[in-house]
Amino acid sequence: MNRIVVHIIFIVAVLGTGLLIGINNIPGEWYQSLAKPSFNPPNWIFGPVWSALYVMIGLVGARMFLDHRQSVAWRFWIGQMVFNFLWSPLFFGMQQIGLALVVIVALLVAVTGFIVVSRRQDHVSSLMFLPYAAWVAFATLLNASIFLMN
Repeated sequence: MNRIVVHIIFIVAVLGTGLLIGINNIPGEWYQSLAKPSFNPPNWIFGPVWSALYVMIGLVGARMFLDHRQSVAWRFWIGQMVFNFLWSPLFFGMQQIGLALVVIVALLVAVTGFIVVSRRQDHVSSLMFLPYAAWVAFATLLNASIFLMN
């Protein structure tokens, strides 16, 4: 299959799934009623940030699929997708702040693991995951703060 087509498929699949999960787990009154830390960003920022990250995640996924399908990095990529897609339904849908915190910590471990193990085989992909790691680290701090405050 053409490499460009694979990249497009991955971007559409990751972004589309992320958007679908987001649409089905919109923060509502419950989330608005929670005590939040002073560094909590406005709600409108999450959609654009996650959309940009999902495009990068899709690009990296395509690179891994095409060139490193048998690698530990590929397994970390799959793992981080599972944790990523579990978080919103747990936090917003089921309102399980503590369980969502466990999942987002696992997500941060998987993203960091990906960066570490992919560095030698695909340095570009490991660099592309740095903004994702930073955002997930921030989201982990936010999730932990909301958990402790509520």
